[in-house]
Amino acid sequence: MKGVILAGGLGTRLQPYTFFIPKPMLPLGNKPLLEYLVEWLKQYGIEEIIICVSYLHRTIEDYFEDGKRFGLAIKYARSERPLATAGQLKTAENLLDDSFICLYGDSIYEFELDKMIKKHKKTKAFLSMALLQYQTKLKYGFIETKGENDSVIAWNEKPEIKGLINIGCYIIEKEFLKLIPKSNTFGMDDAVKKALESKKIINGYKINSGFIDIGDKKSYLDAYKEYVKRLGKI
Repeated sequence: MKGVILAGGLGTRLQPYTFFIPKPMLPLGNKPLLEYLVEWLKQYGIEEIIICVSYLHRTIEDYFEDGKRFGLAIKYARSERPLATAGQLKTAENLLDDSFICLYGDSIYEFELDKMIKKHKKTKAFLSMALLQYQTKLKYGFIETKGENDSVIAWNEKPEIKGLINIGCYIIEKEFLKLIPKSNTFGMDDAVKKALESKKIINGYKINSGFIDIGDKKSYLDAYKEYVKRLGKI
């Protein structure tokens, strides 16, 4: 099974850090974020990785080259402009011949990938997606009304909501790529909705921990501090 890492985004929420460095190459501890993803895939026996690149692609290509330095083979699927998550994945279609693992290049994953792969095969899923329980407190109070006059019947001040969120780690059958238009900006949410409409088997794989999001400046700085702490005194 091959691994695909989506690393072509502009990283707008992390500007100005990403003006000269693509988001997947931002440092965490003593190495770039993307290197942790490569090592994680290798840990579970993935020997060939395709990195989908676009923005500042040469920074990524010059660092990882053909992958020999990391003990595996790395190839690149390049687009001239960002195409959103599914659009970027589509650029790797000619390099894939079977089911594969797909990761977003702006997160850290530390859960047991082999168990997710085993469940995907056992259930014969079209696509499996890793899910994490998430809860947050809303900034505003919710007011409930009823009737034509909108009579107020309840005030729920800053309620806490919770649910399962997608963390950007998938196991995908190659036929899924046929649902994605070529050279178009197209999100994974759009592609998964098309699969659901086609009555394909989409399964979730729930995890309780082992995920770090690097979506904005605060989450990046929090992760950076955590990885510096892991290094210990040097």
